[in-house]
Parts: sequence; C-alpha cells; structure tokens
Amino acid sequence: MPVAIIGGGPVGLAAAAHLLERGLKPVVFEAGPSVGTAPLDWGHVHTFSPWRYNVDRACRTLLERHGWTVPDADAFPTGRELVEGYLAPLAALPEMAGRLRLNTLVTGVARQRAGKVRDAGRERQPFEVRFQAEGKEDRLLVQAVLVATGTWGHPNPAGASGLPAIGERQAADRIRYGMSDVLGDERGRYAGKRVLVVGSGHSAVGTLIDLASLAEQAPGTTVLWVARSADLTRAYGGGAADQLPERGALGQRLRHLVESGAIELLAPFSVDEIRRGADGSLQVMSLEGRMAEADEMVVATGLRPEFSILREVRLDLDPALECPRVLAPLIDPNLHSCGTVRPHGALELQQPDSGLFLAGMTSYGRAPTFLLATGYEQVRSIAAFLAGDMEAARRVELDLPQTGVCSSNRVVAALDAACCTPTTTQDTCCAPKPELAEDAPCCGTADQKVSLPAEPAE
Repeated sequence: MPVAIIGGGPVGLAAAAHLLERGLKPVVFEAGPSVGTAPLDWGHVHTFSPWRYNVDRACRTLLERHGWTVPDADAFPTGRELVEGYLAPLAALPEMAGRLRLNTLVTGVARQRAGKVRDAGRERQPFEVRFQAEGKEDRLLVQAVLVATGTWGHPNPAGASGLPAIGERQAADRIRYGMSDVLGDERGRYAGKRVLVVGSGHSAVGTLIDLASLAEQAPGTTVLWVARSADLTRAYGGGAADQLPERGALGQRLRHLVESGAIELLAPFSVDEIRRGADGSLQVMSLEGRMAEADEMVVATGLRPEFSILREVRLDLDPALECPRVLAPLIDPNLHSCGTVRPHGALELQQPDSGLFLAGMTSYGRAPTFLLATGYEQVRSIAAFLAGDMEAARRVELDLPQTGVCSSNRVVAALDAACCTPTTTQDTCCAPKPELAEDAPCCGTADQKVSLPAEPAE
C-alpha cells in the first residue's frame, strides 16, 4: 500500500524523495494548484539560511540525476526562488510528478472500520485518507500517513491572551497577518499611513525594517512597534555571533532604527482591545492601560497548527505547544532561549496510531524554532522507519547554525528537563539519564553531535 503525505511543501516533497529512495510508494496531497504554495505566499521574503541548508539530500540526488545544478550554496533565496529554483523542478521530475495530487483537499484521516474509539483490530486496519478533488469526494487506503501541512494560513491573533482582541474581527479590513509585501504589491496600502506592527519575531522584524524603508520613500508614513515584553534580546538577535549572518544583521538593523527614532517602540504592550475611530482608523488598547492609534495593523505574532482533519485518529500532543508530547521539552521556547534541539526522528514523531507521523513545521506545533534542515532529517528518519531500517531511523544528526543569543544556564536546564544529562558543553551532546531505558526516545546517544538551531521567532 502507498504512504500518504499531506502537504506539498519542502518537507512533504523531501519525504516523498526519501520514500522513493527506499522503494516505497508515496502519494503527496496538496490542496493548492502547485507545490510550495506557502513559500509562494511569502515569496518576497528572503530566507535566513542559504541554499546549502534548504536543499534535501534525497531531493538533490533526484534532481542532479536529471541535470539540475544547485544554486549558489551561499545565496539566500526568497520564498519564490525556493519554489521556482528547487521545488517546481523537483515536482516536474518523472519520478515525482506521478506521485503528486494537486488541487486535492484532504478532509479527514481515520483507521478504516475503526473510528477513534475502537481498540479491537485497530492496528491491522489501513488508514483511510478522505479527500476532495474536482468537486468529487473520494478515498485512498494507505499503510502510513505523514502530516506535513505546516502552520501557514493559521496565524495567531493580536490578542495577548491567545484569543482575538476584542474588536479584532470587526477591524479585519485594516489588519494584515504575517509578513506584508510592504515594498512591493502592498506598498499602496501602507504608504503615507500610520502603521502599527504587533510581534517581536523575525516576521515582525522584517516588516518593521521594510516599513522604515517605505517611510524614507513615502512622506507621512509612520511606523509603530508594539511588543508584549520589554526585553527585546531575542528580537535584536545575536548580531555578529549569529552563524546565519543575515539573521544576525536583521536584528541589529532593527535596533538602530528604534534607537534613531525611525520606529516608535511601545513595550510592554499586550493588545487587549481594538476600537474603530470615526474616520475608520484603529485605537489599540493594551492591558497595561496604554493606547496607540493607527491606520493599518500588521499582526506578526506567529502561527499555530490546525488538526481538524485528524479528529478520528489518536494523537498524543503536548497541551501547551500542540506538538508530539515527547518533542515538547526539546523545543519549548519557555525553556530554550536559543532553541536547542536534541536529535529526534521517527520515534519521537510517531503518534499512538502506529504509522501516523507529524513532520515539518506541523511537528513543532506552536514552537517557533523550526528550520528546513530539521524537517529533512525528520522525514529521512521516518522513511527509514517505514522501510524497516531501524538503525538508520535512530541515527538522526542535526548540524544547525547557532543564534548567538543563548543563555547557558537555561539551555542546560532545558536539556535536563528533556530527560538528558549534559556530558560536556551545551552545544555538543547529551547522554541518557541512567534511570531511563537505553532506547528512551527523547534521549540521544553520546556520539550524536547537535549544534544549536535558529532563534525562536514569535
């Protein structure tokens, strides 16, 4: 039986490539008209990581077999370039094209004849993937399911409580979520306006910098930044200590713009209510009793997963992060000041319904520390697991760039909370705690080297 992959983005296509390499039969379901619909949506944005981190090994092998040349390994692609220069050529390969089902919306996943409650014979039943295509409903029976839908399209609201701020829905015509194309297609929306940006992650930082550039070009443009915390260490980043220079430079540019007065900072500012003025402008009220006025808002407060298609299968998710429970202490931004990630793969990502895996950004739930290289390693491990190669499935190695803004004490505490005991330094390796079983899935072995990944973006 085939293996279903839900999501035709970078991680979904990498999963298909690794499964093909193992002699398995992937079927990739993509709701959009092409692969990479999410990167196309943020097509104007450059990635922090260069091409060398953004191309999966199995995908590269497939592409090079057909004469593809990898782009400049040190260049930083935009979302559109990632699709046009990598994902689209990959999807067009004869090995891959026949595995793709575009414009196909998955509406549900279940164990055939078992539902969610029934135990008897459950593990012997295949998965039923229900979908809609060309106006018709159909199903496909598969042996395993990889959910790589990501979180794009499900933004967090502006409200500090996690719920939309009072009045936020009514102000939707003046609010843009994510990272607006301020200097491109959406320039006319913001030029000459008073624009308020909510958030302190990389999307917010990039938008603020673009708005500051727009303010230099378009008189009357004013930029306000509201952040929940007065501690902006993460937003400003690691500077020269960041092993991804583009990421480090971004935070330093923001700091300069704030200090020079080009951007007005209000912090702490926890958005609570949004009111409409007589002229349609917005009055944004905070829990701290402050008020800011704006013509437009950009809400860049992160993303969250959406699991409605998985209502009839069994999930084991962390109650806070909505990621696989075993993975949560390894990526929890409350503990990981620099997003330390322990090696993880199929064993950590598999759900109680055996053969069901969360991968890519979906596997991180609400945690903002994900990098493509992490997702590629995840699906390599899952493919090995499904092929019966347990040695390869367990052998997960991460080599990710350091952010340069780590807190040693917090990192060590986080590693310990994740059931691992540091053996040397925080950025080398951990050995399992002696009281845990040798194969405890949340602990690596002493010869698994892991570097520190990207700084979390809110």
